[in-house]
Amino acid sequence: MTWVRKNLILILGILVLVYTFIPIFVVILMSFNDPNSRLIYQFDGFTLHNWLNPCEDPDMCSAVRLSIGIGLLATLGATVLGTLAAFALVRHDFRGRSSMNVVIFLPMAAPEIVMGASLLALFVGAGFGGQLGFGTILIAHIMFCLSFVIVTVRSRLAGMDDNLEQAAMDLYATPQQTFWRVTFPLVFPGILGAALLSFSLSFDDFIVTNLNAGQTTTFPMYVWGVAQRGVPMQVNVVGTVMFVIAVVIVVGGELNSRRRARALA
Repeated sequence: MTWVRKNLILILGILVLVYTFIPIFVVILMSFNDPNSRLIYQFDGFTLHNWLNPCEDPDMCSAVRLSIGIGLLATLGATVLGTLAAFALVRHDFRGRSSMNVVIFLPMAAPEIVMGASLLALFVGAGFGGQLGFGTILIAHIMFCLSFVIVTVRSRLAGMDDNLEQAAMDLYATPQQTFWRVTFPLVFPGILGAALLSFSLSFDDFIVTNLNAGQTTTFPMYVWGVAQRGVPMQVNVVGTVMFVIAVVIVVGGELNSRRRARALA
């Protein structure tokens, strides 16, 4: 009991992590499943068929490619605009700055159904009601990813030491040299984190996308549609691949940070 009391926080942390990762473990397991029926979601036997034939349903692969394309473009747009906005909010003083800090949180706090319905009303009012598709989805995704990027990058900027930039300028570095050699490398982890978060939100979104997609089908919409007649196991393959890619990026970034820390020590 003494050991349990001393390590209670560690034990609780491990239990929370195990509980959080249970659905992911189920997805990975089901990617190797050979089901007797697509109507019953249970593990019936081991097979590599799902991994060897990921595009057995061409519609699924088309939806995945579309979601990846939209996610990359939305990430690029939201990251660029959000980073510029974060620099403006942190580095410049202007009228309405405090109000902007409150407004930024509204898209994050509002339910997705409200955001999706509002964007749909905007598109219809602007005359795009009959042209819903790739373009409207992309605009919608940039809109709701923007707040997350601003908050993430702004937090990184707020915790950065200004003395490093001042030291660079004292050493006769130009403003451009100071930004690219000092400021940007320090802010880059925050920008990268914001970009990864934006891509995850965009790739995973269903509610906002469903309201503004028209006849276009993204991967989450495909999964929702096929769930009514049986989910193909290749869906779990896509989920597993996305999870592995995310883990590799996070672990790679952490190892790179530790390597730099050892080099500076």
